Order: sequence, then C-alpha cells, then structure tokens
Amino acid sequence: MITCYIEAIGSFFVRFVASAGQFFLFFMSGVKQIFSLPVQTDKILDHIWFIGAKSVFVILLTGLFTGMVLGLQGYYTLVTFGSEAALGTAVSLTLIRELGPVLGAIMITARAGSAMAAEIGVMRMSEQIDALVTMQIDPVRFVFTPRLFAAVLSFPLLTALFDMVGIFGGYLSGSLLLGINEAVYMDRVIHSVKMTDIWGGFFKSIVFAFVVTTICCYRGYYSHENRQGEFGAKGVSLATTNAVVQSCVCVLICDYVITSFLV
Repeated sequence: MITCYIEAIGSFFVRFVASAGQFFLFFMSGVKQIFSLPVQTDKILDHIWFIGAKSVFVILLTGLFTGMVLGLQGYYTLVTFGSEAALGTAVSLTLIRELGPVLGAIMITARAGSAMAAEIGVMRMSEQIDALVTMQIDPVRFVFTPRLFAAVLSFPLLTALFDMVGIFGGYLSGSLLLGINEAVYMDRVIHSVKMTDIWGGFFKSIVFAFVVTTICCYRGYYSHENRQGEFGAKGVSLATTNAVVQSCVCVLICDYVITSFLV
C-alpha cells in the first residue's frame, strides 16, 4: 500500500516536471520567434483585431458596471465614516491598480483565450500542425508567436479602456445617483492617481498577456496529450476548459505576486 502511494506521488512529480519543462520550452520558442524576420505583419494585425478590437464591447460593459458597483459599495462604506468625498480616490485606485488589469484579463481569456485554445486544438486534431512540420514550417512561429505579440499590444490598451469606463461608471452611481459633488469626485480622481499606479497596472496587463496567451496556445497545441486520452472534439473541449481555468487562476496568482512587490 505504501509503495503504491510513493509510486503515485513520484509519477505526479515526474509528470509535473515534464509538463513544466515542455511549457517553458514552448514559451521561450514563441518569444524567440518574435525577433525573427520576416515579421508576420498580416497575422499580427488579424490577431490584434480578434483579441483587441473584438473584445472592446465586453470590456466596456464589464468596466462600466464594475465602476458602478464600486461607486455604490464605496459610497455606503465611506458615508459611515463621513468620508464620501473620497469616493473618487477609492474607485480610481481600485480600478487602476487591481480590478482593471485582473478583470480585463479574465474577460479577454473568456472571449479570446478560449477561442485560441479551441482553434489551435482543432488544427492539432485535424493534423494541420503536423502538415506544417512536414512542410518545414515552424508551427510555434505560425500559431503562437503572432497571437503573443498581438496580445502584448492589446492587453494594456484594453486595460486603459476598462479603467476609464470604470471611473465613469463610478461617477454615474456616485455623483448622478447618490449626489456626490461632481467636481469633488473628479478632483479626487485626478489628484489621487499617480503615474506609478498607471504604469503598475500596465505592467500587470503585459504580464497577464504573456500568461494568458501562452497557457491558451499551449493547451491547444498539446490538446492531443491529455491524461484522459481523449482525441477529437472531446480533446479540444478538455483543452479549452483547462486553458480558461488555468489562465484565470494564474492571473490571480500573478496579480498577488506582482502586487506584493509593487506595494
């Protein structure tokens, strides 16, 4: 019985180390190809459109209602201390430092990351990636690198959009609905936000871009290698599910680690 437990633990660690090494090599190969010529301009623009432009609506909607909820909750919390004038500070710093990058990355993962994993998974299952290898085309450069480059450009812009719309949502609920002076709200926003807060949020969004894109593309690329032994449509669905769940968890973990260094 003890031998079986030891074997199971050992097998788990062996699989974990092998998977971590495979993931790291996949990531490094994709990053290296960013600096290889010729630049895949057409593919990068296509993925910027898909990851960035087509995510604008969901970012606007999520940011607006996140800011409105923060305005409501912040007001009823601050009013008990007679500090409701500080609502602009609370909303803006919460969004720029934390909720903007984190919720933005999670929403992009749900909309674009899942699609990336599914698309690459279908390419793997239909042997399109094997065909690229046969034609001596680097499949990592073809399926991963343009998406990574596009995500690094798109995530900070979407985060900035999320922050601005969220602050406006806080203004709607705090000033227009609850009666806080509009000038006081905006004055607190302007004077409380520092460039270090903005750059910290952008840094987080860039890290999240690397994390989300790498995990989603990796899961799709190796969708044929799953512990359940599933192939075809089932394998793609498992890869997509794992990509979304693992990306969201890693975003939260990375957020804590980065915040612990920035605070």
